[in-house]
Amino acid sequence: MTLPRIIAVAVAVVAFSSSVASAADDGAARAARAGQPLIGQPAPAAVLRTLDGGTIDLAAKYGRKPVYLKFWATWCVPCREQMPGFERIYQQYGKRIDVVAVNVGFSDTEADVRAYRTRHGLTMPIALDDGSLGRRLNLRVTPQHVLIGADGRIAYVGHLDDAALHAALDRIAAARPAGAQPVALAPQAAAPRVFRVGDKVDGVDLATLDGTTAAIGTAGRPRALVFFSPWCETYLRASRPATAQACRRVRGDATRLAKNGNVDWLAVAAPLWTSPAELAGYGKTHPGTPPLALDRDGAAFAAFGIHAIPSVVLFDARGRVARVLGPQDRGLDQALRAIATR
Repeated sequence: MTLPRIIAVAVAVVAFSSSVASAADDGAARAARAGQPLIGQPAPAAVLRTLDGGTIDLAAKYGRKPVYLKFWATWCVPCREQMPGFERIYQQYGKRIDVVAVNVGFSDTEADVRAYRTRHGLTMPIALDDGSLGRRLNLRVTPQHVLIGADGRIAYVGHLDDAALHAALDRIAAARPAGAQPVALAPQAAAPRVFRVGDKVDGVDLATLDGTTAAIGTAGRPRALVFFSPWCETYLRASRPATAQACRRVRGDATRLAKNGNVDWLAVAAPLWTSPAELAGYGKTHPGTPPLALDRDGAAFAAFGIHAIPSVVLFDARGRVARVLGPQDRGLDQALRAIATR
């Protein structure tokens, strides 16, 4: 290999290593910001459905043993990188800490999770979140570690499998359980109303990046909400190519159809791995896309039962849900024409 070639390869390796380190630092910073208001607070009660058809009642575990919830997704690259270490953590701490792998339920199917478990030889309990627990624990990155002490209070929130995580595991593993003492729980959150086809929508407001408030369900003209993530087309290109292609197709359809001007369009981004600045950058990269809104707490995704991107929810002129199209559904043009004739 010639000297210029060696130098070029070395530069490429350094650049790649730098980008990986930067992404890890960014994820750690996001998790730290998400966890800051949670540390020391009572953990939320929740009953999680397991991959094997059982349930895990978190409230019943608090006060008996510490709990380690690891939020992850099958398409998440750092989750894949951390899984061997996570299995070792389960083997090391499983008798002293209740370890649960919580799939975030975002663009994942049970089949995806089952295949992932088999491929990686995972033995810890795997639970499937419907998004509600993630919303209560400010899920902003994957993976996101949430450690709950034997007193039922949140002790640590992080992103990396590093010395800080292992030190926190050692601390909660060494703490004495609450025993007969009552354990405080975070106030129970009311289940959000989920609007289905035919329902008149009310109480769902979204603020666009330019500061305009869109009241979903307002009568007047048909409306289309595109639920997506700005990293879908790029990040998922390698780990979930079919989803990336669907996001590109829906963006193109929405950009083209929005020019007709007879439907109010809004593109709604999930808060996972997305900030307002990143969403604004997406808009600049893709001019002509519909107005953008960040669903900061995931409430809009929950209101329409959206768990996969891209999805499109269509409303008729009376503000009723008329149609929901998932990632593989096509025929957006025809669906809009059908709504316009109502």
